[in-house]
Amino acid sequence: MYALKLDHERRQARRQERAGRPMRRWSLAAWIALLPMAATAVFAYLGTMLWTARVSMTYSRSLPTNRFAGATQYVRLFENDRWIVSLQNLAIYGVCFIAACLAIGLLLAIFIDQRVAAEGALRTIFLYPYAMSFVATGLVWQWILNPELGVQAVLQHMGFAHAHFDWIVSQRFAIYTLVIATVWQASGLVMALMLAGLRGIDEEIWMAARLDGIARWRVYASIVVPMLKTSMSTAFVLLFVMVVKLYDAVVAMTQGGPGTASEVPGKFIMDYLFNRANIGLASAASIVLLATVLAILAPVLYARSRISAMAARRGERT
Repeated sequence: MYALKLDHERRQARRQERAGRPMRRWSLAAWIALLPMAATAVFAYLGTMLWTARVSMTYSRSLPTNRFAGATQYVRLFENDRWIVSLQNLAIYGVCFIAACLAIGLLLAIFIDQRVAAEGALRTIFLYPYAMSFVATGLVWQWILNPELGVQAVLQHMGFAHAHFDWIVSQRFAIYTLVIATVWQASGLVMALMLAGLRGIDEEIWMAARLDGIARWRVYASIVVPMLKTSMSTAFVLLFVMVVKLYDAVVAMTQGGPGTASEVPGKFIMDYLFNRANIGLASAASIVLLATVLAILAPVLYARSRISAMAARRGERT
């Protein structure tokens, strides 16, 4: 099996090498055309990030102030029980959301890759939820999970008097209702990424596996899935960004409740920024969240670049 996988990687590297063309030197006009976009990106991202970091080290309340506070806001942040709870909730949500999306997306991609009938319609159906806004998704799932209107009420009207599905009002399970709603929305995106990876795998691998009498599930587990590491890393990065940005679905479904059972950093930041008029603390929370993202994504992106470089060198040697 390893030989099949290695042979596929070598052929893919040779195809990429044959398809390659010498890089053209950029003209002055190209750099001038790029300048407005580059300046906007630097101002919008780097500029706002530096400004937020500066505000986080001041005693700013409703408006920014130059009164230096050092690390005071960060100390206050981690002394705030609500912030700690929001981080714990985000960790639980993130693990469940990413794992479920990757698993369901991969299974859907494998299903569609079997050349099923109405493949185009199925791809559209599975991918359509991703086109919806998180607010719309949250509202729909709030109705579905509402104990008085949704699944629980339907089951009880069908005669299952003792059926209970009240997770959305449960402090223990409220965070998992967010997982259900957002997994439904994002799994189609993962399916599309995985399907693109599956369609890029050489058909000769399947022919060789059939000749060797290898079970189909074993080919997927031992050869195909490891070959999807690039698609999986891309999906992981996109899903992780969705986890960090989680806000709309929370506001639409649970408002962070009951209590702080579904509180997340995004809602914490927006609440302190607008409702509590404490932009210093909100800025400190934003910087901590940014540092967390960089700490997790940087190794993933570095490992992905290393894998690509190693595959290219392996292709050159062959």
